[in-house]
Amino acid sequence: MTPKRLYGIVATAEMVTWALLIIGMIARYGFDFHSLMFPFGLAHGTAFVSYAVVSGVVGLNQRWKFGHVFGAVALAIVPFATLPFDRWLNRRGMLEGQWRTEATDDPRDAGVIDRMLRFWLRHPVALFVSLAVAVVVVVFVLLQLGPPTQWFS
Repeated sequence: MTPKRLYGIVATAEMVTWALLIIGMIARYGFDFHSLMFPFGLAHGTAFVSYAVVSGVVGLNQRWKFGHVFGAVALAIVPFATLPFDRWLNRRGMLEGQWRTEATDDPRDAGVIDRMLRFWLRHPVALFVSLAVAVVVVVFVLLQLGPPTQWFS
């Protein structure tokens, strides 16, 4: 699984769950049918958090600037706004390449973050399990906080 493929899968899941959430909102507010909101909201929340995590890992691996990682996550807040961003990344080749599991003679490879990234990338099962647990914990905390519309009221 390349960084491009993983990012593409998670970005697609984020957009599909946006569509489901919009369908759930139409059902709730247009037809007073509330049953779709929780499962579609949970699916989208999980996909959003997963997209943020994967964008961070892929961004580190591909050596994106901080603004690109931030942009990926920020654009996921707006329905389907990640699509033009994902196409922009592809056109610029910013998703090309393999996972950086080994150090090179690039001076940037000597940094702590790059060494930690290489360690985790050499242990993909442990990385996946750790990130999956992190996503579950974040989603659980967000569920405890309630819907985003209630966070600041």
